[in-house]
Amino acid sequence: MPIKLDNRHLYLQVIDRIKQDIESGVYKEKEKLPSEFDLAKQLGVSRATLREALRILEEDNVIIRRHGVGTFVNGKPLFTSGIEQLNSVTGMIQNAGMNPGTIFLDSYTQEPTEEDQRNLSLGKEDAMSVIERVRTANGEPVVYCIDKISEAILKPDLSHREESLLALIEKESSITITYAIAHIEPIGYHEKISPILNCDPETALLVLKQTHYDAKDNPVLFSVNYFKADKFSFHVLRKRV
Repeated sequence: MPIKLDNRHLYLQVIDRIKQDIESGVYKEKEKLPSEFDLAKQLGVSRATLREALRILEEDNVIIRRHGVGTFVNGKPLFTSGIEQLNSVTGMIQNAGMNPGTIFLDSYTQEPTEEDQRNLSLGKEDAMSVIERVRTANGEPVVYCIDKISEAILKPDLSHREESLLALIEKESSITITYAIAHIEPIGYHEKISPILNCDPETALLVLKQTHYDAKDNPVLFSVNYFKADKFSFHVLRKRV
């Protein structure tokens, strides 16, 4: 059915119509949209107008376009969190009403690199524990975690029964992490991690790198978490000063 025209730019009306069709279930998650020719004809607009609307919808992660294959509806993120909140992966999964789980891949002692020494205030001779895990939600892998911490605080051979590493650190060392400095960046397909998280080739990853500190501003834990971008959404509360 053609869109009903109003005073806004035509491509904005197309964007709203496609979003409404997705919300109402005309197009479902992961479903392929009609071809540009057919969709433009259905909406009563030019292909140039449709392409501009699709470009913006792709930037907003509403759709995903696969070269030579077609345009698909993106899945809605299951988990969302304010990046200004120091919330564990366990907490994010629980807040979504799902059961968190952990698949432990490896834990070992490693000499800290120069970057590790800076991040954790370690000496060159200090031993460092490295823990690699996959976090699951209702059994589905959603986050790949690499955590680094001084062996003096947490040894790699502990029985990791705690789902939350922050809770485990507090339990084993009586150190409470109070804040973290985080950097987040998107990356494409990762040869090692994407298959473990059952990612499609087009599914991006969000990499969250965090240095966690205690109340005395001592760095305690450095973590690199790879989130499935189609499952997680992060936002930031910005205030005018």
